[in-house]
Amino acid sequence: MITSCPHCQSPLTIGEAQQEKLKKALAALAPGKKLTIRCPSCSKPIVLGARNEPGANPSTAVKPPGPPDLSWMKEGRLQDDEKLEDVPMALVLYPEHKQRDIVREALESVGYQVIAAADVGEAMERMRFVNFACVVQHSQFDGPVLEQSTFHQYMRNLAMTRRRYIFYILIGPEFHTLYHLQALVHSANLVVNEKDLLNLPLALRKAIPVYEELFGPFMEELTSAGRS
Repeated sequence: MITSCPHCQSPLTIGEAQQEKLKKALAALAPGKKLTIRCPSCSKPIVLGARNEPGANPSTAVKPPGPPDLSWMKEGRLQDDEKLEDVPMALVLYPEHKQRDIVREALESVGYQVIAAADVGEAMERMRFVNFACVVQHSQFDGPVLEQSTFHQYMRNLAMTRRRYIFYILIGPEFHTLYHLQALVHSANLVVNEKDLLNLPLALRKAIPVYEELFGPFMEELTSAGRS
């Protein structure tokens, strides 16, 4: 005989006379039929089968998931498609060179998870599915001059509902590091000259807080107004 509610675990007080009536009712049940009583404490229905067991339990029992696969820990790092959630991500469009490693290390030092795109096609595809907080492009990544860059034009034409959340960095020999007017002309948030790459972590620590101070309250207002 059931002694407690399967929902709230409260003990069920059933007198002998009630138990006899319950047994007879269960014995008279047709095959496959259930008898429902109500818990006096939580008022939820308790379904009983012919064997006087909660009928809901077998059908609603959920097998717990097995332990996670920890094979990735042997490599000591996450794959690009297995990035941690809620950690800002940066997309880097930079020729394969030791300078790209410097850029990656600088971004990681300020808290970004970095993905390096092999070409413009991969970069555009990743932009479709990932909300990057930062995008870094070398001015000659996909052409001799930035004005002919397909990806740069894509960034310039990006809807502001998304663009305002991306810290866009341009790197190249033609730029003057931290020159805000030059960044504005090129629709970027920061420009950096190649010769200053070793100081990129310092430039990021200086430029990002200014960007957040300038746009942070504005974006919070847009979000609260449902216009983000």
